[in-house]
Amino acid sequence: MKENGFTVQVEDVSNLTKVKEQYQIPASLQSCHTAIVDCYIIEGHVPAADVERLLAERPDIAGLSVPGMPPGSPGMDAAGVNAQPFDVIAFDKSGDIEVYTRYSQ
Repeated sequence: MKENGFTVQVEDVSNLTKVKEQYQIPASLQSCHTAIVDCYIIEGHVPAADVERLLAERPDIAGLSVPGMPPGSPGMDAAGVNAQPFDVIAFDKSGDIEVYTRYSQ
């Protein structure tokens, strides 16, 4: 995210599960990282372009998630590993979800 112009403040926590519960991130959407960007929850390896779009459009959602750690998502692109399609999921506080962006690789 730094490489894309975002200011990043890292806070290491001993129990990430509590953070995910605090922000009511549905279990099916949880991943390895949780960020708060201008009151939106960003869960997992969400591409910077989607965060920028989120901040420009300001939809009435809680946040975005890339569940798990799909190969080919930002930060998960490694030599010798085949990228896989993945979706960025929008979710709200009611638990409603929808595909925000689809990456087909």
